[in-house]
This record gives sequence, C-alpha cells and structure tokens, in this order.
Amino acid sequence: MNAKTVVVVAGPTASGKTALAIELAQYFGTEIISADARQCYRQMNIGTAKPTSVELEMVPHHLVGHKDVWESYSAGQFACEALKVLEHIFAKHSVAIVVGGSGLYLRALCRGIDEMPPVNEALRQHVNALWQERGLAFLLKELQQYDPTYYHQVDKSNPARVKRALEVIYATGKPYSSFRKQEPFPRPFRSLWIGLHLPRQVLYQRIHQRVEHMMAQGLLKEVESLLPYRHYHPLKTVGYSELFSYLDGLITLDQAVDLIKQHTRNYAKRQLTWFSREPIQWFAPDKVQDIFAYLEQKI
Repeated sequence: MNAKTVVVVAGPTASGKTALAIELAQYFGTEIISADARQCYRQMNIGTAKPTSVELEMVPHHLVGHKDVWESYSAGQFACEALKVLEHIFAKHSVAIVVGGSGLYLRALCRGIDEMPPVNEALRQHVNALWQERGLAFLLKELQQYDPTYYHQVDKSNPARVKRALEVIYATGKPYSSFRKQEPFPRPFRSLWIGLHLPRQVLYQRIHQRVEHMMAQGLLKEVESLLPYRHYHPLKTVGYSELFSYLDGLITLDQAVDLIKQHTRNYAKRQLTWFSREPIQWFAPDKVQDIFAYLEQKI
C-alpha cells in the first residue's frame, strides 16, 4: 500500500471545510493545500471566504492568494503546482490535506484531467457576452450544433461548463469532446475523500449567515476596489458580479445581497451534484471524532 496519502476535504460552500481541514492538519501534523478556484487570487478575500490570517497561521497553507485576478489560471495549472507542493510536504509527512469546493481542481490533482488548448481573454469575453445577451438556451443550441456528443453529456443548467466548451470550440474549430480523453493519470499517492454534508435547510441558513457576515466585513468595499478589473474572468463570479450590478445602478443593495444568497445556494446545489460522482465518504461537520477514526482505519 502506498505510504503517501492525500486527504481530500470536499463539500458545498459554507459546510465547514476550512475548519475541518485545519483540525485534520493539526491531528496529522501536516500542511494544507487549497483547491479553490477563487481563493487563489490575492485581491479576492472577503467574497471568497478565504481563511483568516489567524487560520493561516495555525497551519501552513499553500496556493492561497498567490495569483492576481488578471492572470489566467486553470485546473491543469493548479494540479501542476499542487503536485510540486505535495513533493515538499511528503518529504516531511506521510499525509497531506487538500481542501476546496472546486471539484474540477480536486479531480485534476487526484486523477488528472485532459489538457485543453489555451483560450485568449477576448474570446472568453465574447462567449460571456453571448451568454449575457442571448441566454443559455442560445449557447446550448450552438453546442448542440458543433459538438452533439458533449451536448448530451454536459450539465445543461451550468453556464460555466457550456461556455467553457464553446470557448474551446470557437478557438480550435474542433469539438470540445475531442479533447476529453478522460483517462486517469498515475499519481504517487492515494487519495481519501471526506465530504461534509448538512440538511439542505441548515446549509442554506449557513449560506445566508455567511453572506451577511461578508457584507459586514466590507465586501462592498472590496468589490469597489476591483472595479477596474471587473472584465477579468475570476471576477465574473458569485458575490462580485451582483455587487457590480448594484454599483452600476441596475439593482438595489438589498436586491444584490438577496441575489448573492440565491446564486450561492444554486452553486451549492451544483457542487453537491458534482461531488455525488466522486468516491466520497460523507460526514456531518460536527462528527470530527468519527472522521478521525475513519481516517485512522484507512491510513
């Protein structure tokens, strides 16, 4: 059995992943890698629920706030960086903790993903404009025309997946599905996936409380400071796009906050759908001792 183990802490937003990851890292005397597609940006702090300075000091964290919002970053790039970090962690420890709600990043690290051709920012903005102006239904028709194979596979309620496929199709003139080999890459470690699960209404309550806390922390000021960069892909995300609409005078602040809550709930649903396809052992967030016992048995 491989002596090196990655413990993956997954689950929907606001489920308590950060707190559990810190407890696990302290328990095993090891370090944490963040697998979050937004916490990697140094300018995005409050709206991404980035670990606090106190939490970052409790346990060594990696790949948090190491990119700028104007830099492109992908799951493949994350996996390359995380594998290098794991080499250093495994030189000292037999266990490493990887935590995040970005399912594609976790999959890329643990099993690898297909390399996709690069897409320039202008084309990405063009596809996003099509989505905003003509809607998801139009994008789905485009996808059905140019790549019927992927059209039948994609989550048709997830604009990000549809837009990503069209970006590659428009950039290369080839079907997105032609780049998806979906063959696992060998890894020098085994992974054990822990998922945090709560009753839906409890999760929604935690989401609402988190959004209120973010606003009290100064999320609006953070968003105002990022206005010059709003056209970059990382900022077209929940918590930022709604407040940009408020600053544009399109909606009231109360409406923006309500939309952030609604869109975060929708995001949590998509995360749960994604993670339902992964080899996860689910626990309630307060069952920490059960999680320790499970991992001790496995490791």
